[in-house]
Amino acid sequence: MKKTDLEKQKALKLKGKLNAGPPLTRHTGAAPAVNRRDQRRLDQAAGLVSFPIKLHQPVISALNAKAQADEISVNELVNTLLAEALKV
Repeated sequence: MKKTDLEKQKALKLKGKLNAGPPLTRHTGAAPAVNRRDQRRLDQAAGLVSFPIKLHQPVISALNAKAQADEISVNELVNTLLAEALKV
């Protein structure tokens, strides 16, 4: 077998691996990812507005722990806590 034939075989093998499908990851089987533009449209339709803030690390840790304990997202937890504090 010539060297060029060997290189062609390697290329075909690599191409076959790439075309075999996506690698198994933690996201396999999940819903397809939504790009940023579509996610922004979905958020706007739901009445959500982006509101970035800076908090100290202990507050973030407490929010993450409470959200995991209540089995809700951090966004839902912050929304609930702010609504209760502001009586909205």
